[in-house]
Amino acid sequence: MAGQVLTDVVSLGVLASRVPRDAVDDAVAATGKEARRRGGKLPPHVVVYLVMALALFADEDYEEVVERLTGALRSWGSWDERWEPSTKGAVTQARHRLGPEPVAELFSQVAVPVAGLDGGGAFLGPWRLMSIDGTELDVPDTPANREAFGAGANDGPFPKVRLVTVCECGSRAPVLAAMGPSAAKGSGEQSLARTLYPRLEEGWLLLADRLFYGWDDWCAAAGSGADLLWRVKDDVGLPVLELLPDGSYRSVLVKTSVKGARRAGLVEAARRGEDLDPGVARHVRVVEYEVTDRDGEDGLIALVTTVTGWQAAPAPVLASAYHSRWEHETANAQVKTVLRGPGRVLRSGSPDLVRQEIWGYLLTAWAVSALICDAAAAAWIDPGRVSFTKAVRIVRRAVGSAFPPSAG
Repeated sequence: MAGQVLTDVVSLGVLASRVPRDAVDDAVAATGKEARRRGGKLPPHVVVYLVMALALFADEDYEEVVERLTGALRSWGSWDERWEPSTKGAVTQARHRLGPEPVAELFSQVAVPVAGLDGGGAFLGPWRLMSIDGTELDVPDTPANREAFGAGANDGPFPKVRLVTVCECGSRAPVLAAMGPSAAKGSGEQSLARTLYPRLEEGWLLLADRLFYGWDDWCAAAGSGADLLWRVKDDVGLPVLELLPDGSYRSVLVKTSVKGARRAGLVEAARRGEDLDPGVARHVRVVEYEVTDRDGEDGLIALVTTVTGWQAAPAPVLASAYHSRWEHETANAQVKTVLRGPGRVLRSGSPDLVRQEIWGYLLTAWAVSALICDAAAAAWIDPGRVSFTKAVRIVRRAVGSAFPPSAG
């Protein structure tokens, strides 16, 4: 019975309920990509949905994807025969006219956390669990792509794009993203993450592994109003200022450039509980515990958090919550393996179309994740029990309902 409800809800909702035409038009207008004239060419809003369709049907060529999309639009009575997007060249030209900006803007408008209060693993007390992580995507080895993106760190056969996302742990939905050349200086995961920190929100608890910690990065992320739970490396000095009843301890983070007597003075001021200049030192709480790796070796995990009150989130609860960060690996796989296909290279031969294609993947992954949450709520089940792969198959079968009609 639950399976029937799930299938029905996904099939009926599909993508149109999450990426409505009005939002598409707003994104197109905000980026100045409105059609210059009527008739003869694919209008921008259709191309946006086409970009999503290309992500949904990554195995299909342009002509087949266009046929699926035009069939859906015809079923709504909203296809203009003058558009005639019958060739790969026509689709490529339409994608170039649109560019990546409207799809990126659309993602920024609609991609919000979607897990409900009853979603398993979505919340820790009042905080919505979010995570940040990065991955790489292979793109076609064209001269333009190689010039724009370079090669990966291992100098593989394809240029690579580095992608950093903030995802909701409960739904695995991406809600923030930044991308850049994998091989370029200043385009590492930390650098890309810095562009996302100002967009974090109050009420979030952001999880991050030890790659992301740095004094400036911590301050930028904490300054957004979000709370943080980050793993740190062994060389980060964490003085024990006070042991707390839950097994955690009060500590202080001090700006890396502060040394000697001044640093010692700040530590002592923190020990006394005094207010600190947030530009040089910040009160934190530390949770430490050991894990055993696959080789049977014990290793120490040190988590630093802005949640300084231990009663609000005791150490065992924070330690358990941190491991929700691994949901991000699944979120990356949903884009790279389920939608794109294992080992597949993206289809776009120019940098702007690569960026457009990636935004299309993110938008489609978010929309499917949102639909899963809707369907799970209707079926009274945990969204984590719903297979993303099966949901994508259902959406593909229901593509006739997947895209809304044109307005007016």
